[in-house]
Amino acid sequence: MIVLMRKEATQEQIEAVVQTIEAHGLKALPLPGGERVAVGIPSAIPPNLRPLLDEILSAMPGVDQVVHVSRPYKLASRDFHPHDTEVRVGEVRIGAGHFVVMAGPCAVESYEQTLSAARAVKAAGASILRGGAYKPRTSPYAFQGLQREGLEILKTVSQEVGIPTVSEVLDPHDVELVAEYVDILQIGARSMQNFPLLVAAGRSGKPVLLKRSPHATIDEWLAAAEYLLTQGNEQVMLCERGIVPIDRTYARNTLDINAVPIVRYHSHLPIIVDPSHGVGHSRYVPAVALAAVAAGADGLLIEVHPHPERALSDGAQSLRPEEFAHLMAQIQAVRTALTPFATK
Repeated sequence: MIVLMRKEATQEQIEAVVQTIEAHGLKALPLPGGERVAVGIPSAIPPNLRPLLDEILSAMPGVDQVVHVSRPYKLASRDFHPHDTEVRVGEVRIGAGHFVVMAGPCAVESYEQTLSAARAVKAAGASILRGGAYKPRTSPYAFQGLQREGLEILKTVSQEVGIPTVSEVLDPHDVELVAEYVDILQIGARSMQNFPLLVAAGRSGKPVLLKRSPHATIDEWLAAAEYLLTQGNEQVMLCERGIVPIDRTYARNTLDINAVPIVRYHSHLPIIVDPSHGVGHSRYVPAVALAAVAAGADGLLIEVHPHPERALSDGAQSLRPEEFAHLMAQIQAVRTALTPFATK
């Protein structure tokens, strides 16, 4: 439920609405807008209370109208937060018109490999280094990541190269540890509905990149983001990385490019696109990445490895540094071409 105040509503009238909502055991969230203030009720309202509360609030001084929101997410919705969210990671700004590229190896394999990748992606224009220290793998025999050693390598390389980092966290108990070493916590596709992990990541206060599960609807994805937002963490980003494909012969997943404009319409959260997992083959990554830019994505998450043929994880979908540099030039060209048509 959202209470829309009149343009001329006084601060006292707004506070009276907030107090009335809280007097009924609900949370009230003032939402300042360009011309007027709204007051949101993000929590679920008991069915027997909804009509009474609607009647009381509608009759209060300064109230224009009461709007009922039926979506399973509230804080992630533009209804509650009409303006784009801007996430800040040090000096890097993401969303609200600021485009960012996060790039690096799928997994941190060694100091030398990570340093080489970091230097290459930064030189090409990437703003954030990605690298997995903990790797959730389908097979228990596959490389599981260097874990704490990988985190230490990421932090060392980050400080040496001067680039912030993003890395995945798998377990609620590891959130505090990972947050100590990296700048952005990534919630992977397999963990999108690991609710204890979402709560712990939300409470960390760190920016969070939430990947979409390949089986999740957009509403389910945004509802997962709601878990992060309800913990008071407003630094949340969404990441589209592909849904279950009809045909796996040619691509690892089907990148849902539709999700970019749909999410931007319904949510204020920045949306990042991961074309590497979206298709699973490096030869297709540039084309899909450019499509995401044209669709209005706030950024890209791209796998880059100094030697993909030696990679311990996802080498087939990783770009070489020179390929990534060429793609970055193409991205800039597409963004420049789109600038005259950009809308806020």
